[in-house]
Amino acid sequence: MPKFLIERDIPGIGQFSPSEFQAVSKKSNDVLEALGSSIQWIQSYATDDKLYCVYIASDAELVKEHARRGGFPTNRVSQVRAGIDPTTGEPLPG
Repeated sequence: MPKFLIERDIPGIGQFSPSEFQAVSKKSNDVLEALGSSIQWIQSYATDDKLYCVYIASDAELVKEHARRGGFPTNRVSQVRAGIDPTTGEPLPG
């Protein structure tokens, strides 16, 4: 299934308390359970005023439906086309 990066503008999210993050996570998990196995939350990263989430889903519309049902902002949904990491620069074997 495709991987998506979701950008959410949430002012002050970097200052959320652990209990606030727990409430957001619970809401997200409840919606994911209702949507079924065609969507999976992988990881999220909070900066001062944005939340960046990584999901695997059948399509971008399902990611947007998750946001609608959960009441989460969705400023941008981008499909990941490639991944790179420190090992990408290593020569290929052979």
